Amino acid sequence: MDVSRGIDVLPFWLAGRPATGDSELTVTNSHDGRVVGVASVPTEDQVEQAVAAAHAVRKQAAALPVHVRAEALAHVSRRLAERSEEIARLITAENGKPIFWARGEVGRAVSTFRFAAEEARRFSGGVQRLDTEPAAQGRLAYVTRVPYGPVLAITPFNFPLNLVAHKVAPSIAVGAPIIVKPAPATPLSSLLLGEILAETDLPEGMFSVLPVPNDRAGALVEDPRLPVISFTGSGPVGFAIADRVPRKHVTLELGGNAAAVVLADADLDWAASRIALFSNYQAGQSCIAVQRVIVEDAIADAFTDKLLEAVGSLVTGDPDDDKTQVGPLVSEDAAIRVESWVGEAVAAGARILAGGTRDGATFAPTVLAGVPADAKVVCEEVFGPVMVIQRAASVDEAFAAVNDSKYGLQAGVFTRSLEAAFKANRELEVGGVIVGDVPSYRADQMPYGGVKESGVGREGLHSAMEDLTYEKVMVLTGLSL
Repeated sequence: MDVSRGIDVLPFWLAGRPATGDSELTVTNSHDGRVVGVASVPTEDQVEQAVAAAHAVRKQAAALPVHVRAEALAHVSRRLAERSEEIARLITAENGKPIFWARGEVGRAVSTFRFAAEEARRFSGGVQRLDTEPAAQGRLAYVTRVPYGPVLAITPFNFPLNLVAHKVAPSIAVGAPIIVKPAPATPLSSLLLGEILAETDLPEGMFSVLPVPNDRAGALVEDPRLPVISFTGSGPVGFAIADRVPRKHVTLELGGNAAAVVLADADLDWAASRIALFSNYQAGQSCIAVQRVIVEDAIADAFTDKLLEAVGSLVTGDPDDDKTQVGPLVSEDAAIRVESWVGEAVAAGARILAGGTRDGATFAPTVLAGVPADAKVVCEEVFGPVMVIQRAASVDEAFAAVNDSKYGLQAGVFTRSLEAAFKANRELEVGGVIVGDVPSYRADQMPYGGVKESGVGREGLHSAMEDLTYEKVMVLTGLSL
C-alpha cells in the first residue's frame, strides 16, 4: 500500500504471476489531474526473468492442444464481459476517453478474444497432392503454420485494452508466448488483462505484462530470445525499431492522416454527422480518425454548413459523463502540441471555421479551411480533434488528394455509386477503403493495416495469426493416393 496516497500499488505480471519491483509508475487522469493508479515497475533482473521464461516455454506453448488455447481465450472474453463496466471506468480514468467510447472499447475487446478463440479452433494445416507431375507420384505435402517464437508487444495509450488484445489474443491462439510492454501513460488496463489471463490454465511463462519506461525498452527490442516484435505507435519510433533489429520479424501498425472523401452523390447529412463524430472521437487520438475531408466542389458549400452544424452539436466535457462525446487528450502536453500545430496553420493562412481553443488537456473540436498543403495539420498526423476541409473539382482530383500523403492506412468514400466505390478500391493507396462511411470504421476480425509509412503487416485475428507464424511443409513419400 502506498500510504502517502492511500492507493494500492498494482503488481505487474511476470511469467503469469504477480510481482513487484523497486520503483513505481503513477497514472493520472488528464481531465482533473487526480491519481487513478500506481503500478509497480519491474527491475532489470525481473525483465530478464520474464524473457527467460518466455523463451523456456516456447516449445510447450507451440505444442499446446488447440482446445487449451481456445478455452483460455474464451475465458478472457467472458471475464471481460462480466467486468465490462469496471474496466470501462478504468479506461476512462487512465486514458481520459469518454465513458461512451470506453464501453465500446471493452465490447470490442470481448469480441477480439472471442474471435481469437474461434480462429484458434479452425487455424489448421492443409494437404497438397504433389503427384501432378510423374516425378512426385506417391507424394503428399502436409502444410502447417508454426509460431516464430515469443512475441514482444509494444502497445500505445489510445486504446489501452483493445490494442493490447489485438496482440495478446492472436499470440495465444497460435501458441506463442508474449511479453506486453504497455504505454507508460496507460498501463492499468493491460495489468487488469494480465489478472484475467492468470485465471486460465496457460503455462507459466506464456505471458508477462511489464510496465517498463520507454527508455528501458531497447534491451527488450534487441533481445534475440524475442524473435517477433509487434508495435503500434508513432512512425518514427516504429521504423527505428525495425532498423534496429533488421533480422527480426517486425510488424508495425503506425499512424495516418486519414481522409474522408465526400462525392457529389453522397447523403450529405449522414456524411456530415459521421465525419464530425469520428474526427473527434477519442479526442482525435486514433490513427484512423478523420483528419482530411475532401469534398467535391459541387456540394462543398452545402456540406461544409452541415458539417459545422454537426461539429457544433458535439458534447465536450467530463469523460465520466454518459453524454460526453469529446473528452480531453491524454495529457496537457498533447493538447499544447495540437494547439501549436493549429497556430502554425493559421499563421500560414488557414481559417478556423470552428474550435481552435484549448482548456487544459481539452482541445475544442476544430475545423480548418484554406490550409497550405505543407502544413503539419495536413501532411502529418495531428492525433487530436482537428480536421481540414479541402475541395476537389472531380473524383479523380479527390482520389489524387487522398494519395498525396506519405501515409496509407484507411480512407472513407461517401458515395452511392458502385463504379466510384470500385474506382476507389482500385486507385487509393491505403490498406482499407470504407465505402459509405468514415475511414475510422474497423471490424476487429477484418484485416487491418496500412501501406507506405502507415506500417507493415496486418492485424485482425486470422491475419495476425498468419503474421506470427510461418509455413512448414512435411512431405510424405510412397503413398497410394
